Amino acid sequence: MENKLNIVIITGMSGAGKTVAIQSFEDMGYFTVDNMPPLLIEKFVELLNTPDNKIDKVAMVVDMRSRAFFDHLRGIVTELTDYTNVNFKLLFLDANDAELVSRYKETRRSHPLAIDGRTMDGIVKEREILADLKNLAELVIDTSELTPRNLRAEILQKFSTSSSSTFRIEVLSFGFKYGLPLDADLVFDVRFLPNPHYISELRDKNGQDEAVYNYVMNHPQSEEFYQNLMKLLVPILPAYQKEGKSVLTIAFGCTGGQHRSVAFAERVSKALKDEWHLNTSHRDKDRRKETVNRS
Repeated sequence: MENKLNIVIITGMSGAGKTVAIQSFEDMGYFTVDNMPPLLIEKFVELLNTPDNKIDKVAMVVDMRSRAFFDHLRGIVTELTDYTNVNFKLLFLDANDAELVSRYKETRRSHPLAIDGRTMDGIVKEREILADLKNLAELVIDTSELTPRNLRAEILQKFSTSSSSTFRIEVLSFGFKYGLPLDADLVFDVRFLPNPHYISELRDKNGQDEAVYNYVMNHPQSEEFYQNLMKLLVPILPAYQKEGKSVLTIAFGCTGGQHRSVAFAERVSKALKDEWHLNTSHRDKDRRKETVNRS
């Protein structure tokens, strides 16, 4: 049986949360396009229907930034609904007038239909233009009382096609001498542990080598730190997931990022990998070796 192409068009009132919505679809593995001109949608769908295409999930935002083409959208929506090989949904985001005005005041941006007038005038005009599309939408979400996290959770619940979580843990090792990783959420300094660098037969190895790993872990302070660390991490990971975070980066640092941090990143990854979607990387594991080779 041929798999259908999943297409979601996101539209609705300006300020109702389309940016949060498109980011949520991206986290679910959708190919996303922001501010798609309606006239290009049909051509884009034709490209997606070619035999070599590997994309099967697409989410597009169409809003008043494309207002020069917006009149064509209703006809395109009708055509997409009739495609036998496309599973199409129209998502409409709305919010009450008072909330939309409040959001525009907070961001200090102008409504796209009220460049030279009052924000409320633009909102009223936009509601008139979008009335037919709202009636066609399979799903309407009122975001007036929703936080970005709540909106994200609702979209994930209604559109996620995978039973696996979109939450991912990145476990990273690094060397402090090369700088902190900018994307780290949690950083643990393991420079207090005995350093294999000072053992001649271990110096050119790294924390993935059994001899180095055992040297690092076979010290009482290493075991004590590991046990206390897991008591901290295990209870808080579900809270990060519930909060709506898509990626949590846990970083372990030692002086050069070759021995102690690598060993600890490996041990923590092994302990968590059965329960979580997890990737492990070692930023500076081979940095010293590369430096030596260049000199």
